[in-house]
Amino acid sequence: MPDIELSSTSTEGYAVTSVIGDWQLAIDATNEQGPNPNEALAATYASCFIPAFRVGANKEGFDDVGQIEVDVGADLDEEDDLETVYFEIHVEEALGESVTNIVERAEEICHVHSALREELHAQVSVEDGVDF
Repeated sequence: MPDIELSSTSTEGYAVTSVIGDWQLAIDATNEQGPNPNEALAATYASCFIPAFRVGANKEGFDDVGQIEVDVGADLDEEDDLETVYFEIHVEEALGESVTNIVERAEEICHVHSALREELHAQVSVEDGVDF
């Protein structure tokens, strides 16, 4: 039995609805009924990286870094395949020189980061001490 099970269905066109446990996720290659697969992957990557960043910060001695926002950018090649991903992370807590170690730990912990080929690993910049 696999560790992850879900069902994905397309009744017509290019929209796909995936049922993951009690949740439904709509993804549409044409952006008509939901985000396209590249957008969904970029969002999933950020959604995995943020908690990994929190764990990395905790390992560096920060009990609570406050609010975190990630502005995600992605470039596509001529075939509309993801070519590069950028994360601009904004963190409420001032992290100082610990930022590099926190990002490195987040990269080690984030399962999406590990699943992507190396050239798609996010280029990360962090702005800490942000007043939201």
